[in-house]
Amino acid sequence: MKRTPNSWRHTTCKRYPVAASSRIRQAKPKTEEIVRKHASVFVVLALLLAVVPIEAQAPALSQSDLAVIHQIREEGFDPKTSKVMEIISYLSDVYGPRLTNSPDIKEAAKWTTDRMTEWHLANVHLEPWGPFGRGWSNERTNVQVIAPHPFPLIAYAKAWTPGTDGSVTADAVFARITKEEDFAKFKGQLKGKFVLTAAIPENPERFEAQAHRYTDAELADLATQQVPAPQPGQDDRRAQFLAQREFQLKVQKFLVDEGAAAWIEPSRSDDGTVFVQQGGGRDKEKDPTAPPRVAVASENYGRIVRMIEKKVPVTMLVDIQNKFWDNDLNSFNIIGEIPCSDKAKADEVVMLGGHFDSWQSGTGATDNGAGSAVMLEAMRILKTTGVKMRRTVRIGLWTGEEQGLLGSRAYMKQHFGDPNAEDPATHLIKVLPEHAKLDAYYNIDNGTGKIRGVYLQGNEMVAPLFNAWMVPFHDLGMTTLTIRNTGGTDHLSYDAVGLPGFQFIQDPMDYDTRTHHSNMDVYERIQEPDMKQMAVIVASFVYLTANRDEMLPRKPLPKAQPVRQFP
Repeated sequence: MKRTPNSWRHTTCKRYPVAASSRIRQAKPKTEEIVRKHASVFVVLALLLAVVPIEAQAPALSQSDLAVIHQIREEGFDPKTSKVMEIISYLSDVYGPRLTNSPDIKEAAKWTTDRMTEWHLANVHLEPWGPFGRGWSNERTNVQVIAPHPFPLIAYAKAWTPGTDGSVTADAVFARITKEEDFAKFKGQLKGKFVLTAAIPENPERFEAQAHRYTDAELADLATQQVPAPQPGQDDRRAQFLAQREFQLKVQKFLVDEGAAAWIEPSRSDDGTVFVQQGGGRDKEKDPTAPPRVAVASENYGRIVRMIEKKVPVTMLVDIQNKFWDNDLNSFNIIGEIPCSDKAKADEVVMLGGHFDSWQSGTGATDNGAGSAVMLEAMRILKTTGVKMRRTVRIGLWTGEEQGLLGSRAYMKQHFGDPNAEDPATHLIKVLPEHAKLDAYYNIDNGTGKIRGVYLQGNEMVAPLFNAWMVPFHDLGMTTLTIRNTGGTDHLSYDAVGLPGFQFIQDPMDYDTRTHHSNMDVYERIQEPDMKQMAVIVASFVYLTANRDEMLPRKPLPKAQPVRQFP
């Protein structure tokens, strides 16, 4: 996904290969059809294995493994037993949005740990990390034009920005600022005004659907290995981005110094969808002061600017109540376990997880309530079915992901190793004793789309295993392995310290185009059959990993990397 000026330091924009042209979304499969399918799966699994090419069979799954997968499917697909939609509704409808260190995320974490305890998971706790910085929540947002003709605006406060001093009525001013020389044009004219500084975004017509599932051709292309090639201009693009970000901070300071009542900014999308993240800092002592900042639907923004350009005065009423939370600057990760059945492997661990935090304009349903709900459901399925697992299975739900994988990176340093610290004896990264005992980590964080395969993250050695493990799920659309990497989410924290960390390939749906970090990131965009499919596959992969005689093969331990510095 393209980075925006406020998201360069937030390395969590999900980036995965997507076809150049969108496809019309296929008809949504009904849950009943999936349930009907799985009833006969145990009968056909042996036949499926018999027709797979020899190189994809080894090592083949045993009859006992196939029986367990059948049991997992029974629990995960049955409408009477599945809990995944109940979980996602609580996380998104009741507690979302879940900004890190906000009251909402703390209440959501309490609900989650209560459910994990209710399911009789072991070692359920919140593991602190930090400091993260102060929390923030939006208590009220009321933005409307009251003259010359009243109309409401689709608008959202940017995170970690102050609110207005109660309800403020003032004129809107279009002050187009594209370079520092423009400051002089508007000096002394903006005090007490609602200031619009950006041009009207372009809203081109669309003739193709914005959501699609991967086609067979797209999956086949994804499965091919790309020969590494230079990426000309990458450094220049990064430099331009940082320069633009630095300029935005100068605009922000100018508006604060001029006494603007609020900074009104357009969303980059259309159709009433508002993409919004943060506009201020979490460190009260170090971060520059921000004015009240509001992201507005591009259609509303365009109407206001066009009226001002016609010399028609526009009066707005803005009432924004934001609150900062300074009582605890540390954050937490959510941890729970299913103990192993083999004492000889009691200290070996298989992990699954995803990030728990979200942004504020939606309810964090697809990003990443979906991943959190799927992983919780996978744990519930494994515990409820009572399948025996030789290794300990541990779930980790991370906070601070949207600010740069902070929670999972802190967990790495606490338990496994520091990607920025060098072992002087080996000149590779310095690892902790637990590093040798972590088998694998599986992550979900690309929305509600069903699993189509696995990103191997450059680990060719696991391909034969995963090929065999996917066979029972060919009927559910999981067929593809790609050696390619995918970025922007918490499996990278594991990969950075040389541990097997994997993100599943998911159907894109409308994640990048409509729901990711937007006000459309809501329960209604969740696809129930896809969620059940993901939970069943994740539970099965975790079970198969936990019961191998050997741990999954690893890539070589990496060298320590310098800490990336941002201005």
